[in-house]
Amino acid sequence: MTYDWCRWREASETALYGEAGFYRRPEGPAGHFRTSVHASPLFAGAVARLLVRTARELGTDSVALVDMGAGRGELLTGVLAALRDGDAAPGLTVRACAVEIAARPPGLDPAVEWCSEPPRGVRGLLFANEWLDNVPTEIAEVDPDGVPRYVLVRAADGAERLGDPVTGEDARWLSRWWPLTRPGERAEIGRPRDEAWASAVSSLAAGTAVAVDYAHVRAARPPFGTLTGFRGGREVPPVPDGGCDLTSHVALDSCAAAVEGEAELTDQRTALRELGVSGERPPLVQASTDPAGYVRALASAGEAAELTARGGLGDFGWLRQRVPEREGGYCPA
Repeated sequence: MTYDWCRWREASETALYGEAGFYRRPEGPAGHFRTSVHASPLFAGAVARLLVRTARELGTDSVALVDMGAGRGELLTGVLAALRDGDAAPGLTVRACAVEIAARPPGLDPAVEWCSEPPRGVRGLLFANEWLDNVPTEIAEVDPDGVPRYVLVRAADGAERLGDPVTGEDARWLSRWWPLTRPGERAEIGRPRDEAWASAVSSLAAGTAVAVDYAHVRAARPPFGTLTGFRGGREVPPVPDGGCDLTSHVALDSCAAAVEGEAELTDQRTALRELGVSGERPPLVQASTDPAGYVRALASAGEAAELTARGGLGDFGWLRQRVPEREGGYCPA
């Protein structure tokens, strides 16, 4: 980095996505934290069912599945396996596209395309699981005089100090989506995430776009922000030196407003239950009539319970936006 002190957005961009950035490491995100994708194959199965539903709504047997921030392709691998193993999508042709800045991992299914940007003009499902929380943002803090200022950070150790007042589009975003009033209050200015989401959704010619993430809405913003770091499965101080993940919760209501059309905000618990993932235990009588089946059903119920748990993964926000048919849409097989 050129300067000792800079704004958080620049520091995070370099720390996460620069040449030696955290997300270019060979171990991938799974080496440092566990998402719903890694928690259980039930999650990929639910996405597979959502893809089938999307294809039916589009009236087609050829759809795209675009995974934003694909890690090492775990979700796409799981969805393709679920489609092969199930009987809900006979004859469905899927173009699977992994969007990721890191190099294509060895051994990935050849059916998965590896892209640096989402393909444009496709019809199908765009899915962004814990992608938006890693889109870098500026951070603002209110000074003793009540003025929101950009927070500057030193990459070497994460030390902070206040910089210039927040102005322009960033100030307008704060005023609308995350008003700051008291000295010491902080906010992550989500405007870059709104823009990233709108751009991703615009790549679809028709279908459904879904963002899943740690989230909050305007009526319940955290007063001091949520910026933190993760490394090796542990939460650590957010130091933008490339040695840890840098993440903060997403203002999903703001992202929803950045895209025209129908939008639905819900939590993961509700969304997954609608897609057939339930944490209900199998009936005890099955233990005597079908012991092996009971054990499998019990394990599945435990995984489903984790995915839908209150205070955990079940509280994740789901933003679902439908994209009406656009002229020139296509989905090459």
